[in-house]
Amino acid sequence: MIILGVILLVIGFVAGISILWTIGIVLVVIGLILWILGAVGHAVGGRRHYW
Repeated sequence: MIILGVILLVIGFVAGISILWTIGIVLVVIGLILWILGAVGHAVGGRRHYW
């Protein structure tokens, strides 16, 4: 999810499409939150580890 968000950020920035930029930011933030929750040991979506 983080990688997809970064890809969308780059495409949105290069092409000048603001909706891709916004979606990219949202995906990066959600991915980081899930990654941090999984890293500290909280179950995310019924799984012990996010990855």
